[in-house]
Amino acid sequence: MKIDDRAWAVLIARWILGLIFFMAGVFKVFTLGPTQHARQFFVEPYVETFLPVWSLWATGTVVPIIELAAGALLLIGWWIRPSLLALGGVLVLVTFGHLLAEPLFQFHTHVIPRTALLLFVLVMPSATDRFSLDAWLARRTS
Repeated sequence: MKIDDRAWAVLIARWILGLIFFMAGVFKVFTLGPTQHARQFFVEPYVETFLPVWSLWATGTVVPIIELAAGALLLIGWWIRPSLLALGGVLVLVTFGHLLAEPLFQFHTHVIPRTALLLFVLVMPSATDRFSLDAWLARRTS
């Protein structure tokens, strides 16, 4: 069974994306802490906006956990699609926040590279990602 270059490309993109989010999640959950993350990056910068404060606390504490869990799942290749969709939601949320604070925010250094990797992995047929746990489980059941 020959493995083509697309399988390697998806694996590399999935691992890079997984590492980016997993390591960010590790820092935000275990070093900074979800509450401090929420305070520093969600509540303080946006408390004077139209957004309800409870929503700032809720999203600010949940985002690090999503990044940690979805990043880990991408690394092992399990529940890839739900993980990508969750991280896509995080990227949309981050983009909205940055643009709310600074309408001309240059998000090409942070959001665009992650989005490109995410979309690449998402649009590739799942059968292409032959090195994932999802693919291994699918082969076992068929």
